[in-house]
Amino acid sequence: MESEPWLGDSCSLVDAFRAGDLSPLEALDASLGAIEKSDLNAFSHVDADAARASAAGADISLPFGGVPMAIKELESVAGWPSTEASLVYRDRVANYDSTQITRLRAAGAVLAAQTTASEFGGINCTSTKLHGTTRNPWNLERTPGGSSGGSAAAVAGGIFPIASGGDGGGSIRIPAGFTGLLGLKSTFGRIPRGPHAQQPPLTVTVGCVSRSVRDTARWFDSCNGFDSRDTLSLPRVSRWEANLDSFDLAGKRAVISIDLGSVVVEPVHGAVLIELAEFLITRAQLIRVDLAIHLPNGGLEWSLSNLIGLAGALGDKYPACHDDLTPEIQIGMRMATSRLNLQSAGAAEMFRIDVNEQMADIFEETDFIFAATNPDVAFAAAGPMATKVGNVDMVAEYGFSKAIGNNGALTIPANLTGNPAVSIPAGLVDGLPVGLQVIGRHHEEQLLLDLARIVERERPWPLVAPSA
Repeated sequence: MESEPWLGDSCSLVDAFRAGDLSPLEALDASLGAIEKSDLNAFSHVDADAARASAAGADISLPFGGVPMAIKELESVAGWPSTEASLVYRDRVANYDSTQITRLRAAGAVLAAQTTASEFGGINCTSTKLHGTTRNPWNLERTPGGSSGGSAAAVAGGIFPIASGGDGGGSIRIPAGFTGLLGLKSTFGRIPRGPHAQQPPLTVTVGCVSRSVRDTARWFDSCNGFDSRDTLSLPRVSRWEANLDSFDLAGKRAVISIDLGSVVVEPVHGAVLIELAEFLITRAQLIRVDLAIHLPNGGLEWSLSNLIGLAGALGDKYPACHDDLTPEIQIGMRMATSRLNLQSAGAAEMFRIDVNEQMADIFEETDFIFAATNPDVAFAAAGPMATKVGNVDMVAEYGFSKAIGNNGALTIPANLTGNPAVSIPAGLVDGLPVGLQVIGRHHEEQLLLDLARIVERERPWPLVAPSA
């Protein structure tokens, strides 16, 4: 095991350190060696010397003591590239650690490498002009999704046991669903995004992609809690890992709405998810409710809101930098310059208010929504964005954006409203992973983790892709 990456979860790796079966330096060197041999193109920067110094002095009594960890490209780590996965910022270097990074260091994590992301986190395919195309370890011709695609590929590919992610429109859940991992988007504000936290459009959360429920729980134990540099962050909640399996789910209400009334889901894919949802309802003794859900496709409104931040980030570099942007971001910026005005921004905010009211109405009648994470299995690694499900053209029939594709229609609603949502590995279709998304009430992430624990315990998923 000293020469091969750890293929269990992070918690079991810490246990191995404490038992003396493996050292943090040995685990790190195995991960670094795996990066060199990997054909996934999942890494944009490796900090081997600093990581080895950290591993050599690791305190294995800490929650993540000695665990080699990969960090998403869009997260600030002092001294690492701060490119936003864009040629526009190819030479920029971060001069501070994000709050999440500060807390991971305090928990004993060994930060070793930066994972690739989609440009500015804007699309659900990790393929950029700066780094090229990142590949799914289940099938190298397919995407691991985005924007946390490199993190998902690194974890599912057996290179690191856990990696950071961010979710502004599905960017943790979409890759988790495509690569067979657990991906929790928390209630908005659960983990602070500071320093220099961007406030609007109030959709982005940070967290991880992981191989196990307890790893995710330990991550939130280590990272959650209010920070004054993110004024919208939430008070600390303790004992995430200790409280696993302790919540009484019996009698909670659940609705199965695989398509959320807004997107076509591939039938075989949908059948796998419905079967798992029905299993969970029975096993957890939930009460199934019959409730019609029609959450509208919010891709356009979500895009307009986020393009305000992108336009601000690019500043006077645009339009001179237009040709440096990936095609999807070019489309978005053209849309921003032609359509983004006070009227469109106001309409997008009114749409958000309407979706929030609809979601609140739904959760007066239920406690959980079972839905698909993605409408189909992973599409081509280099794109373009998937805009068809079977013979249904989502652009022509439903007005979806070619730049965004159809995946976000299932994940964006929980970002617009701030609800927690988790993607749970549900099985395989055509040899590729599919994920069941469960959306919950605000502040009830731990109930979602307990549902995931039932699946993990009774229908255990592969911790890594077969090729790992």
